Amino acid sequence: MGAGRDHPAGVALLPLPVSRPQGAGRGRAFPWRPALLTATLLATPLVVSAAAAQTESPGQTLKRVEQDLQTDKALQRQLDRQSQTLQKELDELRDRLVGLADQERAQEDELAHLEESLTALETQERNQAEKLEGERQQIAALLAALQRVARIPPEAALARPDGPVDTLRSALLLRDTVPALRARADALAQALTRLAETRETLQAQRTRTYAARLTLIDRQKEIGQLVARREELSRQTEEERQQVAQRTARLTGQAADLRQLMDRIEAERRAAAALAAKREAERLEAERREAERRLAEQKAAEQKLAEQKAAEQRQAEQKLAEQRANEQRARAEAETARAAPSAPAGERLPVGGRVTVRYGEADRYGATSRGVTIQARAGSTVVSPQAGTIVFAGPFRGYGQILIVEHSHGYHSLIAGFGRIDTAVGRRVATGEPIGLMPADGSPDLYFELRRHGQPINPQRGFGAPEGKGQG
Repeated sequence: MGAGRDHPAGVALLPLPVSRPQGAGRGRAFPWRPALLTATLLATPLVVSAAAAQTESPGQTLKRVEQDLQTDKALQRQLDRQSQTLQKELDELRDRLVGLADQERAQEDELAHLEESLTALETQERNQAEKLEGERQQIAALLAALQRVARIPPEAALARPDGPVDTLRSALLLRDTVPALRARADALAQALTRLAETRETLQAQRTRTYAARLTLIDRQKEIGQLVARREELSRQTEEERQQVAQRTARLTGQAADLRQLMDRIEAERRAAAALAAKREAERLEAERREAERRLAEQKAAEQKLAEQKAAEQRQAEQKLAEQRANEQRARAEAETARAAPSAPAGERLPVGGRVTVRYGEADRYGATSRGVTIQARAGSTVVSPQAGTIVFAGPFRGYGQILIVEHSHGYHSLIAGFGRIDTAVGRRVATGEPIGLMPADGSPDLYFELRRHGQPINPQRGFGAPEGKGQG
């Protein structure tokens, strides 16, 4: 019990604080309790002075405590009705988070495609520019040679050391070069036009890529705001319910103590004459029950020992058979996973990206992987692969920040590699609901392991994989 158990009539109970949460955001009116009713219920005077406690009888104190208890029960019912409204808003908020996470995934895929196309265009522009520079230098050399021949007078050409015939041959060769030079100049002009078009396309692609990046940043900001709103609603609802529950528990305990005191006084007055006979009957009955209990325990122990020996024998045989079957299934699944290029259509992984290590392959340490490793974009949103309950959230040994989600039908998801976790133990999450973010720099890796009844299974085969698939 709380403070005040030593004197039942002098329990000091303080009214609970009531906090009004922030608005639901985006123009939606947040449903909240009528302020007048809440203030009236919580402002009930509950502090009893020492003089009043001395003049009250146990019956009067009990009546007053029961009245306070009824007041709190009314507040509890009011909170229950408000909790239903808050739960509806939380469900809508989860649906919006799931939709935004899907949009972010699509936006990341589009941005990756635009960046690949941008890289290809930049390479094409660089190659065209290098080729045009080579053509320009060759044409410049031929033009310089034509200008030098054109400036030589006839009499000077006859007096050259090479002789008139060699000079004439050089002139004829240069004259034949003029049409080819004009054709190369025309081709150069066309190539310059194509280069200008490529640069225009490259500039447009850069603009689209920049816009896609801004859209992705806006989507991630919106998801972060909704996640914060979800956590605030959950925290406020839980805090108020805990406060009212604690106060109700204190009042209930006080009422129970008072009733017990009154019942004990009445029972002692009525049962004073028959107390000795009753105790003797109870002692004899207790001895008889103890003898029967010891006999039953002895028989149960003997039966349990026989059953345990038989069960150990069956378990050893079954374990040997299962070990052989699991080894065969592990080899078959490793070959299947190695042949499959990606996850099946429609299967949801916690984050978008490229699968670098598949189930059953050797990881970077040389050990056989019991899950998949996904190379994701920095700051990407991580979602729950299936609806379930968070049973672990936080750092664990050398794995960094990890989450364990418990699903139905014996499934558990282990997800490691977070930069930030946006949920807590005991929280229910929907399929595709954001639960955290990847690290904000580099090309981070996310590790995803799926287990059923404690045995690893191939995550890329999904939650419909047959029971028992996997390896130890």
